[in-house]
Amino acid sequence: MAFADLHTHTLASDGTGTPTDNVRLASEAGLSAVAVTDHDTVGGLEEALQAGAVYGVTVVPGVEISTMHEGIDIHVLGYWIDKDDPVLLSRLEQLRRVRDRRNEMIVERLRELGLDLTMDDVLQSLQTVKKQGDTIGRPHIADALVRKGYVGSMAEAFERYLGSGAAAFVSPPRITPFEAVRWVQEAGGAPVLAHPGLYGRDDLIASLAAEGLVGLEAYHADHSPGQEAHYAAMADRYGLVVTAGSDYHGERGGVVFHAPVGGRRIDAEVVERLKQRRGVRT
Repeated sequence: MAFADLHTHTLASDGTGTPTDNVRLASEAGLSAVAVTDHDTVGGLEEALQAGAVYGVTVVPGVEISTMHEGIDIHVLGYWIDKDDPVLLSRLEQLRRVRDRRNEMIVERLRELGLDLTMDDVLQSLQTVKKQGDTIGRPHIADALVRKGYVGSMAEAFERYLGSGAAAFVSPPRITPFEAVRWVQEAGGAPVLAHPGLYGRDDLIASLAAEGLVGLEAYHADHSPGQEAHYAAMADRYGLVVTAGSDYHGERGGVVFHAPVGGRRIDAEVVERLKQRRGVRT
């Protein structure tokens, strides 16, 4: 049986490895396919596709779109998108501007809390690896907090300052998950709800399915076995494709976030099923 990991991140967003690294790791893990799904950017896809040809791994061009529903951050994955679609590129640029403002607001909040941190501190170690169109995220702010000695680890940074409800957490208005589903469809892709177990909003799944959602990431590194079974059953109930993803973000301080490439995997036939269901419904 061939397997796929349909959720990984690279340096183009908040991962620590290059797109080539992710494809190589997928090959070493025995996968036949891997998706690169960076946050609000497709900047790593061209390199990943080229690496796929070298390593003999099918690379699914993807993206993870940041949205908000009733005050909760919701992420929508898009697979088999047209990475060169000018409308999609413009829309993702808008999202990155919101993300940049969010980062500035977090740093402002941290300074109000007495922590001597600037955006220059956050960008200090990134200038040689980031390029235009890449995103900066909370893990990069967490890295800066660790470097400056305010916290001992990434986990502590999120627990004390950056995670939902923590002291410096902010969440400016974003598009809705319904809009993200439409964006993915209009870019020729297949929209899938990422890690539904992290939201506690199962009611949203039926509504999104009615608007064109085609898949549910039932198998995820942060889901319990019970949650995985629950969301696999929900996917079956609403006629959605079940997907799996490690949500690999690379390694920081010897700790892999969230799981190694291939740490969550699914039968690679799912890759073709997603391809068949991409695009705007007729």
